[in-house]
Formats: sequence, structure tokens, C-alpha cells
Amino acid sequence: MLLRRTPFLIFLTASLLGSASLQPAFSQSLQEENSLSMGAITGRVLNENGQPISQATVFVSGPMGVPQQRSTTTNDDGNFLVSGLDPALYFVRAVAPAYVTAPRDPDSPSPSSYRIGDSVNINLIKGGVITGKVTSPSGQPLVQAAVRATLIRDPNGKPPSGPRFQFEKTTDDRGIYRIYGLAAGTYVVSAGGRVSTFNLSAYDADSPTYAPSATRALAAEIEVRAGEETTGVDIRHRGEPGHSISGTVSGSTSQTSPTNITLAQAVNGVSQLSGFSYQLPNSSGFAFYGVADGDYDLIAQSASAEGDQQLSEPLRITVKGKDFSGANLTLNTLPAVSGRVVLETSTTPECKNKRKPLFSETSLMALRSSKQGKEPLVFPNFSGALQTSPGKTGDFVLRNLVPGQFSLNVRFFAKYWYLRRIERNPSVAQAARIANADRQNDLARNGFQLKFGERLNNVTVMLAEGAGSLRGAVKLAGDESVPAKLYVHLVPAEKENTEDVLRFFTTLVQTDGKFSLINVPPGRYWVVARLSANGEPQFDAKLRAPDEADTRLQIRREAEANKTELELKPCQNVVDYNYRLELSRKKLVR
Repeated sequence: MLLRRTPFLIFLTASLLGSASLQPAFSQSLQEENSLSMGAITGRVLNENGQPISQATVFVSGPMGVPQQRSTTTNDDGNFLVSGLDPALYFVRAVAPAYVTAPRDPDSPSPSSYRIGDSVNINLIKGGVITGKVTSPSGQPLVQAAVRATLIRDPNGKPPSGPRFQFEKTTDDRGIYRIYGLAAGTYVVSAGGRVSTFNLSAYDADSPTYAPSATRALAAEIEVRAGEETTGVDIRHRGEPGHSISGTVSGSTSQTSPTNITLAQAVNGVSQLSGFSYQLPNSSGFAFYGVADGDYDLIAQSASAEGDQQLSEPLRITVKGKDFSGANLTLNTLPAVSGRVVLETSTTPECKNKRKPLFSETSLMALRSSKQGKEPLVFPNFSGALQTSPGKTGDFVLRNLVPGQFSLNVRFFAKYWYLRRIERNPSVAQAARIANADRQNDLARNGFQLKFGERLNNVTVMLAEGAGSLRGAVKLAGDESVPAKLYVHLVPAEKENTEDVLRFFTTLVQTDGKFSLINVPPGRYWVVARLSANGEPQFDAKLRAPDEADTRLQIRREAEANKTELELKPCQNVVDYNYRLELSRKKLVR
């Protein structure tokens, strides 16, 4: 088999599956915020060379609970405008033929969100291409055969996360296929077998054949780079009959819409999307066809008219030489969290007439612990929302969370406010029975565990007025340059606050040595600059997570040993703060 790379110069005209990320992310300024503009978000869509992309489709949508969604197209200069938006936080993405999402900054804690009045630059990069020819066992071209490229590793060599799509094209009358708009990474390419019950072809009942003419275990791994074309990925179809998998879904299935079933093959411990099926309301079950021998996970998913999702636990099955029947999947309601955001004002004169946070511009995101393992591979249309904004009275609901251990990340736009507490409010009777009830109900410190069917209620998120800010620079000795992954940390110096995770702050030092921290509660802090362990990105939500207690302890010890103390008073802005870092002696001094 010939694998050859050629420069990718041909303009491609098919739509991209997936969404675009935002580069660069917009951060809150330390300057006093301007008043909101007239309900519009503007911006520009650019390629990797900074050139405008015309006729790109731009989508602007709010988090769960915000019904507003808009779309538009860019003009010849790549510019767009979406108007008629209420004050809220919005996600912005763009798609264009043959382009893919630019990789998200690993130092960013979450996808970027924007407010009306913002101007957004969206960067897309030209996707890669895989092309080749599919022939029969006798060497004749296979016409109208479905060919699929499946991403198995990202450019960093890690398994892809989240819902995974297969890219599919059919062969022409010469047996030639061309799959374009591929994100960079490592792929396997197959022909035959039925991925879904919606698309039918003459080779559905066959077991998939992977390039060059192999089973999945011996499939060639194709490296795809952005903007490059990989040619000669030919497949000699084996024409081997596949097997079927059938079963039923029970539980709270929808009476009006199909229940979706995902089939994922387990290869070296990683789930690889293999197909979709569905069970119609009041029907007898579901089935997959054209399945090769191997280990598979089955997951069922359904949604109610109110938007609540049901999901089954993955069922591991083995197909070996014959059909598999009798698979039984039971739907369970996904857990949820509900509560209220409250505002606590300050009587300090310095904080008078400061702008309050808007509930519509406040974001609450449930972050699943990285030590819980990967989330189940679910149907790509899965609409489970991990992020929401409070309603007009501060009430919020986070629905459709995958079971696991979580912490709650809160973002808001008000310079002189800070996150004071995240806690569960137990009843008086419960509190009386629980020793150290305040500590146990501190959700910021402990996080929360959710199982199928559970709902965590009575969560209070308190935002308090009186935050300060810190802006300065790290000064290095001599001509030393700022190393990558250098962070400035604030650690509570007051003994009574040593375990208050909401008083731990971190920010990345820029290449010019500058750094800034905002929304910091008043009080005394130790200041320390340190390199990230193992070069992993740091941000507040990660540092505060329950499973990062050892990291916080290590930072605290270094900060206390460094003995650089800072006191922030209510609504105080500290500017031009200098922190001297002597890398040569691995000692930090102010």
C-alpha cells in the first residue's frame, strides 16, 4: 500500500461535522467595565494564515436555560454580526467547508463564552484528507461502498474525548473515495458494515474491512496532518459476512421519539464508535448488522419532552463467530443539581456604587473529576448540558450530568465581586444529626458525588462584594526569559482560611512576565511563583478540585517558605506589583 503526502491546495466544498473553538479567549479586563452595547456580538473568521474565510456559518447560542440561538454567514472580509441578543453568556462557533476547529488552548479551563458587545476572532484551520481506492477480493472497484475514517488518537497521542464522529464518504464509479475536513490525528479507515440504520448500502451485511485488507486488530494507522493529503490508502475488501447484535431497551423510554443505541468497539481499552441503531416507541427492540468479531459496549439514550435525558450503563458484550442476541439495556434518569445564586453586598465605602453581577451573565459549570475515568461514549446528538446560567431570581438547574464526582465552577463578570461559598443547605434536623455539618456541606472543598436518578438540591452559591485585584510582573535576574508554564499563586495566609479552597488562585505568567488576578476576596495571602508540575496547565477550578488537595498542600508549603505576603483590602486594586524570580538558584524572593 502506498502512503504519500502532498501539499493540500485544493479548495474543498463539503460541510464540516463538529464545532469550531475560539482563539484567542477573551478575559475580563482589570479596567472598569464599560456598559453593555446594543445586543450584538461581532467578529471575524480567519484561517491559519490570518486570511478571512467568507461564507462561513457562524452559530451563537446560550447555555442551557437560554433559548436564544442565532446563525449568520461571514462576508467577503470574514466579518459577521449577530444582533437581537439579550444580556447573557454565549458560545460562538463557526463551520466552513474543508475547515476544522483550531485546537483549544490547554491552559483554558473551559470553552470561551462571550457577552453582547464583544468582538470575537474565530480561527479555523484547513483539515486533512485521506483518499484511496476500494476493490473487491478479485480486484474490481467497489462502487457506492461506504468508507469511514475513525479518529483513534489526537495529535498528542491521546484517545479522543467526548462524543466521537466517524467521517464517511462513498466510493465513485472507479471505487475511489476522498474524505476531507479531518482534524489532525491518527485514524483507521474501513469499508463495509453498517454504521447506522439510516444509511443503506450493498455492503452493510459484510464485516468491516480495514486498510489495507485487515481486521480491526491489524488495521493500518493513518497519520493526518492539518492541510495535508494522505493518498494511496487503498482497501482490498475481504467480503466476509458480519454478525448481528440485537436486544431490547427497558425503563423510561420515550413514547413519542426513538430510543438511540450506540455501539462502540473496545480496542486496547479505548471505545471506538462503531454504529448507531434505535428502538421505536412500543417496538420489540433494536438490531445492528455487519458486526465483526470483538468486544463491544452498548449504550442506550432517550430524552423526555422536558429535556431530561435517560442513559443506560454500558453493557460489555463479546461477538465471536456468531450473532449475539438478548442484550438488555435499562435506562436510568441522569442526575441533576439545583440551587440558587445569592448576592451579598458590602457596606465598605470603597465598594459603593460598584457594578453587580448579572445572573444572565453568570455561568455555572459542573466539572467531572478526571480520576473518574472517561465519560461513556454516547450518541453524538446527546444534549446533556454541563453548563447553565441562573434565572432572573438566581435559581439554577444543571441537568443530565453523567454519574461521577463533580465540583462546581462559577464564572461571572463583575470586577469587585468574589465567590464566597458553594454549599448545600441541609434542613435543621439534618444539621443537628451531623457533626461538623458546615464542613461536610462545603461543596467547594468536597465536591459532590452523583449517581443515576439522584438530584442534589438546595445548593447555595454566594457571590460577595468587596473583591480586590492584583496586577504586576515577574522580574527575572539578568537576561533570563520567562519559562513556559510559570504560574503565580495566591494562598490564604490567615490560619482560619487555610482550608478555604475558594481563596486559592493561580494565573499563567505571560511571556513578557506580566500577570493579573481578579475577583480575589479581601484578606492576607502568600504569593509564590512556581513552575507547573509535569508542565500541566493550571487554573483556579482545577486547583480547587477535591482531588487536588496534595497539589494545594505543596503550593502552600512553598508559599509559606517563600514568606512573600500581600494584603488586599475590600475593593482594592493593586497595580505594578513586582515579584523577583531567581531561576538560577531555584529560589523565589520578592
